[in-house]
Amino acid sequence: MSWLFGGLYTVAVFCCACPGVLPAGNLWAILAAVLGFGAANLFPRPFSRRTPSRRLRVCAGGCRLLEIFLLSAFLTFGWQLSQAFRLLPEGWREWGLGVLWAVLVEALVFWNGILRVYLTSVQLGIKLRVIGILCGWIPGLNLWALARIVRTAEEEVRFEREKLLLDEARREERICATRYPLLLVHGVFFRDSKALNYWGRIPGELEKNGARIFYGNHQSAASVADSAAELTARIREIVESTGCGKVNIIAHSKGGLDCRWALSRLGAAPMVASLTTVSSPHRGCIFADYLLEKIPPQVQQSMAAGYNAALKKLGDQNPDFMAAVTDLTASACGKRNSLLPPDVPGVFCQSVGSKLNRAVSGKFPLNVSYPLVKHFDGDNDGLVAETSFPWGEKYTFLTVAGKRGISHGDMVDLNRENIPGFDVREFYVQLAADLKNRGL
Repeated sequence: MSWLFGGLYTVAVFCCACPGVLPAGNLWAILAAVLGFGAANLFPRPFSRRTPSRRLRVCAGGCRLLEIFLLSAFLTFGWQLSQAFRLLPEGWREWGLGVLWAVLVEALVFWNGILRVYLTSVQLGIKLRVIGILCGWIPGLNLWALARIVRTAEEEVRFEREKLLLDEARREERICATRYPLLLVHGVFFRDSKALNYWGRIPGELEKNGARIFYGNHQSAASVADSAAELTARIREIVESTGCGKVNIIAHSKGGLDCRWALSRLGAAPMVASLTTVSSPHRGCIFADYLLEKIPPQVQQSMAAGYNAALKKLGDQNPDFMAAVTDLTASACGKRNSLLPPDVPGVFCQSVGSKLNRAVSGKFPLNVSYPLVKHFDGDNDGLVAETSFPWGEKYTFLTVAGKRGISHGDMVDLNRENIPGFDVREFYVQLAADLKNRGL
């Protein structure tokens, strides 16, 4: 039914852009075309109320308007070309006015559609938006760019609609309502922020399915021992203030190393039911040793001073750039592992890793670091080698077919990108559901 309306709307727009196609003097035909044109611009998808999200409804409407524009513009071009053969050269004024009117009508449909999509789509990102703007003035390329924009936005609407309907269908199950709350621990060089969540859309998806979430709130850069001390205090604060008894930790990147030290060396284990490390370099990064050896000390100190000064202004009490970087090297991790037991008695421990399939599939700066890491460490996610991920009694390695792969940042939804073959939000939902099934 929706496509029937799309076809009728296309005809209405074409008739308004080229009124000469209508029977002369037929007021009913003119009225029908005008009403159809208005309806197309106001209600491009009349049955979109079935989609439980206003943002997605607006985006879907924008896609429909752009599809109507592409079809009606093609018909309009054909009609105006035929009129040119009929009217030119003597009737150039009549033909010129007809072309101007057609451009104005089609432009209204186009801008209505493109603004809806640009203002509501997440998956277009900056790259596709810029491509659309730059290619919009180049014949041929503008059609290619527009088709790509529509295809991307439509896939987003379809995917997100299915997720919303899935969450609605299982709302009563509360599959992420674990016995103990979840504590999300960020990696190095990031902070927990309400304005820009480090974990992207993951916390919202978990909460929709019953999860109770807390954050580490520790500094962005410090040694493993110092970060572990901060996290131990944070865990104790959560346990004492809520009476929850324990927490389930999900830690990304260096956060996994910090949590291991907190559990094994600082007495946090009795307050922790499980520790899941995601993309954590348990055996360190050989390329980090190489960089620290090759980069002159004065350059390292300058970088560290700039970072520490900036992060103090953002809220870190005592950021230590060099301590954080040094503790990620393979040599430092090797020494630290010799001091830590292979597991933590009484705590369910597991790890997760992924990899990029090629350098260009990662977002900056992971697309730049990938070749360097591959040279020294082998297959990797842009920062951490595949051989460095495994730890604990259960290990999950994630990959997808094709050229893209799953990067270090993808594992925390850093870019809010829907990756074909990997639904990061659903992965965490199922991870929490597994913890719940284990009685944790």
